Amino acid sequence: MIWSLLGQAPVSLAYYKSSLSIHKTKPSTPLNRFSSGFPAPISTPAIRVFCSKSARVGSMASSVQNQGSISYLTQREAAEVDETLMGPLGFTVDQLMELAGLSVATSIAEVYKPSEYNRVLAICGPGNNGGDGLVAARHLYHFGYKPFVCYPKRTQKPLYSGLVTQLESLSIPFLSVDELPMDLSKDFDILVDAMFGFSFHGAPRPPFDELIQKLVNLHNYEQVQQKSPVIVSVDIPSGWHVEEGDVGGEGIKPDMLVSLTAPKLCAKKFSGPHHFLGGRFVPPAIAEKYKLCLPQYPGTSMCVRIGKPPQIDISALRENYISPEFREDQVEADPLDQFRKWFDDAMTAGLKEPNAMALSTTGKDGKPSSRMVLLKGVDKGGFVWYTNYDSQKGRELSENPHASLLFYWDGLNRQVRVEGSVQKVSEEESEQYFHSRPRGSQIGAIVSKHSTVVPGRHVLHQQYKELEEKYSNEGLIPKPKHWGGYRLQPNRFEFWQGQTSRLHDRLEYSPQEIDGKRVWKIVRLAP
Repeated sequence: MIWSLLGQAPVSLAYYKSSLSIHKTKPSTPLNRFSSGFPAPISTPAIRVFCSKSARVGSMASSVQNQGSISYLTQREAAEVDETLMGPLGFTVDQLMELAGLSVATSIAEVYKPSEYNRVLAICGPGNNGGDGLVAARHLYHFGYKPFVCYPKRTQKPLYSGLVTQLESLSIPFLSVDELPMDLSKDFDILVDAMFGFSFHGAPRPPFDELIQKLVNLHNYEQVQQKSPVIVSVDIPSGWHVEEGDVGGEGIKPDMLVSLTAPKLCAKKFSGPHHFLGGRFVPPAIAEKYKLCLPQYPGTSMCVRIGKPPQIDISALRENYISPEFREDQVEADPLDQFRKWFDDAMTAGLKEPNAMALSTTGKDGKPSSRMVLLKGVDKGGFVWYTNYDSQKGRELSENPHASLLFYWDGLNRQVRVEGSVQKVSEEESEQYFHSRPRGSQIGAIVSKHSTVVPGRHVLHQQYKELEEKYSNEGLIPKPKHWGGYRLQPNRFEFWQGQTSRLHDRLEYSPQEIDGKRVWKIVRLAP
């Protein structure tokens, strides 16, 4: 449903049919969906998409030129999709408003981290677009931001009253228009434009005309101020024409646009660096019926970046790490115990693949090479991983049995470096681990002749299929002789924790003998 997510307060479908002609959309001629309503889309081949496989040449072809294209909706088409969602598919206003607001909040969190963009002002209109802003403010609070809300024309319907109550229970301040400063850049880092959605028509009336002008004026303040707050528009920048965009060129120029359900035609005129799509609820039936071609959402994300990627100055990319102090009097005497402590923290934090580590090796030619492998065991003997002995790393370790490991846990601002000598684990240990793996992985280890040239992926699939059939009636798949484990016995550790202003904590463990006993010496290294 689009109008319930993006427009003013819920109204009847009859209203939409009457308002379309007012808002400069094509008059009441029958809608020939994508043949007349969709101009050629922007091509974004890097984005995976889902769309109808049965698109007709006369309709979908004029809109979507290839699998990387994204569908853009006219106002009328948006209303039709909306009608279907709210009708036979059974979605409700509050369901979709919650999904929309969450999508906006997660899009913001993808780009603007609360450590640097903390103060958020959500400017909310009286309808559903404003409701999206209220929901987004609640989620941003739970994401670690400090939200404020300007909601001058409150809707007294229970849904909206409930959203206000939820925000008040979190002590989120509500500011009147008169309480807002003339220059919004002094008090806020992010401004969420949630005033008007695609169903709005006509000229904005007070106080929203004044609020829109405040956002427009930010471009003037940018000229005299080093940092200006970013503007995030929900679905449509308020004051823009739904299909033609910023007609006069004097409207809001958002830094981020979060399109909902599917982008509207005006989104093609958006020139900011960040365009996201949110509202992860469009079922295949809708995509098929309306011949929509939309990007797939990655993993469990509620948003996905669309449009061309932003032009980024790599030299300007930086993160100001905020972490607890990591002091010598806090660490374990044994670095393996300290590693286990940090590894447990990474597991508890829910970080993805905390056992992923960069393995660096060098052969007799002295040229280093690195790759990511997975830690499969750690004990007093060291760190264990498994691979093909005939691989590049295997050949290099046979020539130079010394290596380094690097663990990086981004969510905790931590790294661990480990250096030491490497030897193969016992055949029994390799055998035991091999048969603990899924059968598919066991067959894959036989198929894969690491680092050798393969004519094509079809060759791997064919070999896999043949081995799958071969071992279908056998209980135990034999481990290849060229496959097994390595153990790195450490002789140096470094524990790194990011801190503000690049004054990072670095504690190094190195072995030394005292009274005939091997102990670990701990020193602090300069960041």
